[in-house]
Amino acid sequence: MSKKANTNVNTSDFQFKNTWETAFEDQEFIKTFSTEILEDYILKKRWYAGKSSTLKYIEVVDHCKLSSDKNTYFGVLIEINFSEAFFQDYFIPVSFIPGNKENLETGTIIAPVTFQGVEGHLIDALHIEDFRIVVFNRIMGYSGENNHKKILFHRSETMKPMKYESSGFMGGEQSNTSIIYNNSLVMKFFRRIYTSKNPDYEISRFLTEKSNFKNIPAYVGSINLDLDNGDTITLALMQDLIENEGDAWKYMLEELKSVFTNIEKKKIKVKKLPAISLYQRQPINSIPPEIIDFAGLNIFLKVSKLAQRTAEMHIALGSDMQDTAFTPTKYNGDYAVWLKNRLIYMFQNRLNTIENNMHKLDGEALELAKEFLDKKKEIREHFLNFNWTRMKSERIRIHGDYHLGQVLVDHDDFYLLDFEGEPESTIQDRKVKQPPLKDVAGMFRSFHYAIYSTIFNNDGSFSTSQEDMFEAGEVLYKYMIGVFMETYVHKVQAENLNIGYKQEIEFLLDYCLLEKAVYELGYELNSRPRWTIIPLRGIASILKNKKN
Repeated sequence: MSKKANTNVNTSDFQFKNTWETAFEDQEFIKTFSTEILEDYILKKRWYAGKSSTLKYIEVVDHCKLSSDKNTYFGVLIEINFSEAFFQDYFIPVSFIPGNKENLETGTIIAPVTFQGVEGHLIDALHIEDFRIVVFNRIMGYSGENNHKKILFHRSETMKPMKYESSGFMGGEQSNTSIIYNNSLVMKFFRRIYTSKNPDYEISRFLTEKSNFKNIPAYVGSINLDLDNGDTITLALMQDLIENEGDAWKYMLEELKSVFTNIEKKKIKVKKLPAISLYQRQPINSIPPEIIDFAGLNIFLKVSKLAQRTAEMHIALGSDMQDTAFTPTKYNGDYAVWLKNRLIYMFQNRLNTIENNMHKLDGEALELAKEFLDKKKEIREHFLNFNWTRMKSERIRIHGDYHLGQVLVDHDDFYLLDFEGEPESTIQDRKVKQPPLKDVAGMFRSFHYAIYSTIFNNDGSFSTSQEDMFEAGEVLYKYMIGVFMETYVHKVQAENLNIGYKQEIEFLLDYCLLEKAVYELGYELNSRPRWTIIPLRGIASILKNKKN
């Protein structure tokens, strides 16, 4: 390969002696591709998760080849190594398109290149319709040469094959890239990959093919790569496209805006709102009239419906007695050690973060941060105080990153999605069976965030003082939890999913809520310090509740 100055728009920077079809057989190309071409390209991509670390070098660890009548495509697995002594793996499908830039069907270019005198551009193949057609047809089972026998294209038996009609990108670029097919299916290509089946693929397929739970985008098909050592990498997941009115986070913010407007509109006396204790189960038909006057009935009906769908998800995930990946299991010493080590590591990380960022805080947030540091011994002991021998409930596979943003709203119903798990966790940790109440705690934290987000983002709609809104918000939060608990606990216990009895349920909720709130601290301190008050208030409330 020779490299020359870019003298005009039609001349490429990178020139190679081999053909595109044999590119990944040539070590010179691979070296230039990984050290010069990719480094420039990948740092700018939103799905690249290493922006806060120092890139050391990129290595091409494997590739697979797909061909159509028009083009040859390579699926490239790369390992990005960082100076901080860790690495991340990514998947990039690549195409070479000859000709001028003006003739391309996309502006997303990896680099201008020349193969054996043929000038053109390396393109992320997802931006080429022909590539999207190739993978669609392979999943549907239509004929086509599979140049790489380790690529596993799968279509669910629940899905009848369909012909390709159209494809296009779904929304903006995120941590993964989603393609809409035929206006009825969505294919999620995982950018950051793991040497294991992706939990989103595993759980979506299980719930579709082995359970009666219908409130998810049904599993349609997938692309996996079998490695020589027996490991499997999930490259893409295809599911039904759910007609929806947006996610539950947006829905809840609109609902809460209306609720808080009522304080002034209906002259609600915040100090006289009847409060309930945290986790107290609250049937909707016995909510005090003062609370209904303040919040209305609809928000509680929706919370109850979401609780029902959450319970049904957990019942389904704990229903299989044959597939060991989904069989409920008891607590044991190994789990307790794993849990404590993980949480103490996270807690120490958050302690360091808050100590280094105190200068960003003021007012109540600063006072609560000081209180958090004063109580660090108590919080650490709380995390260490997990006595597995006293646990009578069972652990199951769970969603793992459950919040309002992972729920779609369709009329009066909810659909649950994105089962990849907590982004900070390793792929192995995401697959550990955990208490289903961890998902419940995640949703409760999301309720808390929605309430505070509504108060913080006051666009002039509220004339009520922020102090009164905080007070009313805390009362509302406990009723939302109470309604959720009434529906959820009744449903799972009726279906014999063992979540324990009252004392164990409340211990697990305290434990998981504190874990979630401490987890949130890191993000808020680094991204939006003003919002640090939300997890800090949550932590203070949990610690206070634990003592009562």
